[in-house]
Amino acid sequence: MKLTWRLWGLVLIVVTVYIGIIGYVRLDNTQQSRKEFYKTWKSNYVVSVNQKQSLINTSDTGNKVSALSEAQGYGMLISVQASKLGLEGNHTFNKLYQYYMHHRIKGTQLMSWRQSRNQYGKWSSEQTSATDGDLMIAQSLFLASKKWPQKRYYANQLRLLLNDILNGETNQRTQMLTVGNWATPTSNLANLMRSSDVMPTAFEQFYAFSHNRQWLVIKNTMLNRLFQLSEQHKSGLVPDFSWVTQHNASPVKGAHILNKYDNDYYYNACRVPMLLAQSHDPVAQKTLKSLLRFFVNQTTVTAGYTLSGKPLNDYQSASFSAPLLMATSWHHNQGYDSLFFHEQWIFAKVIAKRDYYNATLTMYALMFSSI
Repeated sequence: MKLTWRLWGLVLIVVTVYIGIIGYVRLDNTQQSRKEFYKTWKSNYVVSVNQKQSLINTSDTGNKVSALSEAQGYGMLISVQASKLGLEGNHTFNKLYQYYMHHRIKGTQLMSWRQSRNQYGKWSSEQTSATDGDLMIAQSLFLASKKWPQKRYYANQLRLLLNDILNGETNQRTQMLTVGNWATPTSNLANLMRSSDVMPTAFEQFYAFSHNRQWLVIKNTMLNRLFQLSEQHKSGLVPDFSWVTQHNASPVKGAHILNKYDNDYYYNACRVPMLLAQSHDPVAQKTLKSLLRFFVNQTTVTAGYTLSGKPLNDYQSASFSAPLLMATSWHHNQGYDSLFFHEQWIFAKVIAKRDYYNATLTMYALMFSSI
């Protein structure tokens, strides 16, 4: 019996060492992985419009092209981080920036939330905004102004954009961001919150840049509402959308804002772990750890959950796994390492050519993970 336990002990030691070796090998190869993934992601999704502009193509159809402000924001964040990591200069970022500049809504610095080109080459452009896209574009400009301080137009444009987000995408009564400039104060949608608009690290950066304390108020208010949503269920999960007031938050329940999954942890809320990952705010950390405790106990992370923790699908998706990988990378040795290693399956696959969201969240996680 003693021998058996000793053998089991030896097996456990060997397995632990093996897992550790795998982890270190992957960490040692991170820079090369970033370089290879970035090259593939660029070739699949960064499309040159002309010599000065590029967009991130979100279309899954070969003869069509579509751009979203959200996608442009991701592209600008990924490309500026690629420059920071020494993978390239500022060429890609600047072309993406120029596209944003040429697709601002008239009279504002906010980006049109969607542009599309049909198979006949005709372009159309929406004249409303999406707050998540504008926030990510602003955050990329903040990073660019730090990376290339000599290019003052990045900082100048950031200042203008932040002012328009506060003026056009903020509910002044609740001191929270709306989902876009179309959710006007006279509309019921002014009290709608998209969970993936809660970006505490970005809000802290905007305050550091502008010294406008409204960004700290927005951060604290939106984090408190997100925490309230998380506390309403044992799973700690939060919905894609919720109704908010100055003091409370509740899931949208039967109201279809985008689709029938608005009240679930779905393709918007799945981004929450990565948005909270780098924040030192205690409320952000409480919310994040509630989410991670749920997922670390799942045999397999699938694509979407009800707020009670019931899987909505039986398949995996990088859109859900990539944010968890990034979040756990910033919380080593805190009980989530098994989840960190488990979700690395996303790097074992070749980046798909026509799956913008999965590919881009994978790329974002690789670029911004603490590995």
